[in-house]
Amino acid sequence: MKKVILIGGAPTTGKSTIAQQLSKKLNLPWISTDQIRGMVRPYARRKDFPELVLPEGAETAESFLTKFSVEEIADMELAQGKDVWPAVKYLIEEDFGWKEGVIIEGVNITPDLVSEYKDAENIHPIFLVDEDADRMRHIVYTRGLWSSARNYSDELKPKEVEWAMLFSKKLKESAKKFDFPCVEIEKGSDDLKRVIEILEI
Repeated sequence: MKKVILIGGAPTTGKSTIAQQLSKKLNLPWISTDQIRGMVRPYARRKDFPELVLPEGAETAESFLTKFSVEEIADMELAQGKDVWPAVKYLIEEDFGWKEGVIIEGVNITPDLVSEYKDAENIHPIFLVDEDADRMRHIVYTRGLWSSARNYSDELKPKEVEWAMLFSKKLKESAKKFDFPCVEIEKGSDDLKRVIEILEI
């Protein structure tokens, strides 16, 4: 039975870093929902996948972050997972030659979607949260969320920090509701160890 590890979390929580480390340790391939979304989006029609396509008139960082509130953005990001989930399910359930399994990580892995596999012995979900606002702020200002930080104004970035923090809070509450494990990320060498211990792998 192949092992499927699902890693969800807000932006900047280190999902890709943990996935890479697990991939190396367990000798499993890994893929991000960012990549999956990028493959699906060109073929998605707005009427069929409304959460997958940027809202009309909000295609730039400035227009998007000005048009929507922090609450609306966090909810939109969470809802986007529903439109990406069919592609994630396909990767989970079909045979791609991943004999031992696969690691899938990204913001589009959410507890309500993963709950579909709650009783599956080979599905191992975990959610990463980081409630350190200063650490998140540093990453947003140096790396950026919309795109590279240098491509848009610093005046927009406080709102990105706010919605990402709210996203993390909502994700944590949802994980608790479905009784899925959460790890408080500290961006240190013990993060991977704690993930492995919780996943019991």
